[in-house]
Amino acid sequence: MAGFSRREFLVSSSAAIASASLSSLAFAQDEAAAPKRGGTLNMLINPEPPDLVSIFQTTGPALVASSKVLEGLLAYDFDLKPKPQLATAWNVSPDGLKYTFTLRQNVKWHDGQPFTSADVAFSIDLLKSIHPRGRSTFANVVRVSTPDARTAVIELSKPAPYLLKALSAGESPIVPKHLHATGDPLANPHNNAPIGTGPFRFKSWTRGASIVYERNPDYWDAGKPYIDSLVFKVIPDAAARSAAFETGALDLGGENPVPLSDLPRLTQLPQLAVETRGYRFLEPLSEIDFNLDHPILKDVRVRQAIAHAINPQVVQRTIAYGYADLSPTPITPASPYHDAKLAPYAFDAASAEKLLDAAGYPRKNGGPRFQLTHDFLPYGDMYRRQADYVKSALARVGIDVTVRSQDLPSFLKRVYADRQFDFTSIGVNTLFDPSVGVQRLYWSKNIRPGVPFSNAPHYSNAEVDTLLESASIETDETKRVALYRQFQQIVYRDLPILNLVAPRMVTLANRRVRNHTVSAQGLEGNLADVWLAA
Repeated sequence: MAGFSRREFLVSSSAAIASASLSSLAFAQDEAAAPKRGGTLNMLINPEPPDLVSIFQTTGPALVASSKVLEGLLAYDFDLKPKPQLATAWNVSPDGLKYTFTLRQNVKWHDGQPFTSADVAFSIDLLKSIHPRGRSTFANVVRVSTPDARTAVIELSKPAPYLLKALSAGESPIVPKHLHATGDPLANPHNNAPIGTGPFRFKSWTRGASIVYERNPDYWDAGKPYIDSLVFKVIPDAAARSAAFETGALDLGGENPVPLSDLPRLTQLPQLAVETRGYRFLEPLSEIDFNLDHPILKDVRVRQAIAHAINPQVVQRTIAYGYADLSPTPITPASPYHDAKLAPYAFDAASAEKLLDAAGYPRKNGGPRFQLTHDFLPYGDMYRRQADYVKSALARVGIDVTVRSQDLPSFLKRVYADRQFDFTSIGVNTLFDPSVGVQRLYWSKNIRPGVPFSNAPHYSNAEVDTLLESASIETDETKRVALYRQFQQIVYRDLPILNLVAPRMVTLANRRVRNHTVSAQGLEGNLADVWLAA
């Protein structure tokens, strides 16, 4: 980027993306006619998922991979309004305690067995017990009754005003009971070779290279999918990913698939276009999680000092190249529940030094006060860049930081199973409602060893628990907003997690790929509508 100032870079990047998005939209409208059949879609998956079923995890790559094979009761349009998927109709009782779903007829699992309401009841129970967000999403579920094979009734003890938005394929997949009901659900072999009802069937997984799905010829939506095969390519190196889009080896990738610094150049290529829709379901957030069991980091003064030593505007402008909004609370600015009165912790090295002194960690003869190891989520390049910045920023206030890198399975095991970490740069999806995407991170009842993206800090505050539980069942929107704002004020003060920015995600696609983003789920949709132009 020689010759560009940062301001010029950000302006040119935004202009290039806006131009590419507009031209992509016009291109799609011009070609809205008959889809063509056949071909192979080469899609980036980064990093490689630990498993291919999202019934017990919420890693982005797993959600993308799972939702092509497994389906949910509902899909969602760009305004998050529910649409039929495995359910064709639904009704909510006046008291909000009973959700009745009419299921699609003549749907078969990929092994030929019929899909029935028993699969729905089993899957909801499983989600409630082992899914990182399902523990809160389905907390009020008393039972799922099945009066017949085509009807499933979710019965609640208390209202769940967010529930109809939580039934997508990625978020709440329906798995076959006959294949998942025995043994340890986390060790089921079908987690790596899934069998679903979706438009694509699992064919093979070559670790470190590719995941191959093939067209399901018996899909219930007759005539779809249009493509013959879907190949997820694993390309860990950022420069290689950019080159693959440039040469045509990759057709499609989401959630900022290439370094943001490469976007201005790539979006000038005639064969590539950018799409910014398809992320409303996710609402991503970049944060720093502290291990509150750590002898140093359990002191809130140390955490506050770290917050004062880190400039969130550097993360916004330099780490995220301007493609982010400041978000000092766990509920992002895009949400109606966000508390805009809470500003980021002031960037103030002097205050950081005083807090560290008061906590009993003075500088030692000009050397560091203490040492910490910082892990980062190996997802794209943003968190590695953020980790390097954290190391530099904390060195200025006397904290010696070692940055540790590892692959995704090792990272998840270290943080959520073994708890062998100090603090970590990580990204989470706060989703369409705080009860689903945020509560899991702060609720003491979601301290769940081994479950990714649960309460990693081991934060426990009885008042926060009460606020979260009350908000999750509150049907009065004014009261619900007030509860969530009280929650934000407390966790802002307690600082188990330092929230930094809400990234703005983009999808990069070859122009021959049509209908890849047709809903709020974006590339986490099932891609049944995708087709390839000549």
